[in-house]
Amino acid sequence: MGCGSCGSGGGTPAGCQSHGHCASGGCNKMNVYDWLANLPFSDPESTCRVVEISFNNGSRKDFFKNTGTQYFEKGDMVAVEGVNGFDVGSVNLTGELVRLQLKKYNVDEHSPDIKKILRPANNNDLAKLKENKAREAQVLIRSRAIARTLRLEMKIAEVEVQADGRKATFFYIADDRVDFRELIKLYAAEFKVKVEMRQIGARQEAGKVGGIGSCGRELCCSTWLTDFKSVNTNAARYQNLSINQTKLSGQCGRLKCCLNYELDTYMDALQFFPNDAEVLEVAKGRAFLVKKDIFKNLMWYSMADSNKQYPLSIETVKKIKEQNRQGIRPEELETVEVVSSKPKEVEPEYADLVGQISLNSLEKNSRRRRDKERSQQQNQQQRGSGSHPQGKNPQGRGPARGPGQNLNQQQRPPRQGGQNPDRQRPPQNNRGNAQRPPRPPQQGGSQRGKPNRGPQNRGPKPPGPGANN
Repeated sequence: MGCGSCGSGGGTPAGCQSHGHCASGGCNKMNVYDWLANLPFSDPESTCRVVEISFNNGSRKDFFKNTGTQYFEKGDMVAVEGVNGFDVGSVNLTGELVRLQLKKYNVDEHSPDIKKILRPANNNDLAKLKENKAREAQVLIRSRAIARTLRLEMKIAEVEVQADGRKATFFYIADDRVDFRELIKLYAAEFKVKVEMRQIGARQEAGKVGGIGSCGRELCCSTWLTDFKSVNTNAARYQNLSINQTKLSGQCGRLKCCLNYELDTYMDALQFFPNDAEVLEVAKGRAFLVKKDIFKNLMWYSMADSNKQYPLSIETVKKIKEQNRQGIRPEELETVEVVSSKPKEVEPEYADLVGQISLNSLEKNSRRRRDKERSQQQNQQQRGSGSHPQGKNPQGRGPARGPGQNLNQQQRPPRQGGQNPDRQRPPQNNRGNAQRPPRPPQQGGSQRGKPNRGPQNRGPKPPGPGANN
């Protein structure tokens, strides 16, 4: 029995709606919660003895019968019957929930075709499982190369090797029928395993690979979707969606499965809309149907000479359509005032939570900066012209001085008292040195007349210039 979601052989669609984590690594599938696990039963002997086991990180699941007395819980690693050997998987479901799954997919609980659980997986089983799972990547690359050499129009999507390494399942994608009889012989000789070929579709491949959809959530085929219904563009037309292949296609390259989710709701609502109301005849001309709003029960029309859209109620459309059958054209379309139930968005008022903040200081600084830049520009213009009005220097600080003239040598007004204005004062740096006698040399080599305070140079101060010897 093939899995409807993953396309893997031997599994059931029941398991594809939930995928957990197994010892070989993570998985992109959602987990399952056994909501009947804690319910008491009057007859424990009548409990379901069938257990659902998941393989290859949940991409393949199958039912196995627990013939022993040991009770298995979710997540336990067990060894089960395989093809010419054994396989190792993880317990996914137990109890009455498995019985509901069996009933859902028409599997007989007491069927002799259901394989058995051999034993709990030991260390040797887990070691072989890890060793053979490590080969899958190399086998996948080599199998694709062999298929390319035979020029077969197919793509090997995934390879699953049994835990004991005696069987390998090759999942491939092809548009048409492929004759892979020669390919199987090459695979068996190359990998020394029993080969099984299973064809899957693009949606099943996307479910195996996984990813994030345009809605921002994980792909439905990777999480809970078990059956793939056909999706066509009519589903988009009924929902008034633009027929854009880029927006309507999923990561698998096919139309999105979510187009069918709300299709039933739209189909039920469209039953109350008239079917033959594509064109309405009025006095001004023809009105063409633009869209149908099932939430407000309105039909939007537009005239041929304008782009304005007119909302009409269903009763109004039926009334105008009946008048057109009688050859009557109404003067105008009786539009309906559309009131939006969505509250009007009010722009929030921003309050100062920190306190009163004054920007006067910033404005002053910017004003000073502008004034300074303006003055610098004026000074540069004056320097470039070479003329200084009113006999001032470029900075405007005083009269302009000639070349070679210093500020200390500027002309001063004559002093009163008949003094000669041409008399020059003695230099400032020699003031007071002409009348001061030189100081005698001091002992100890100290500077500025201060004695050295070292312990070996202590002694009486030398006599000053006016002291008596």
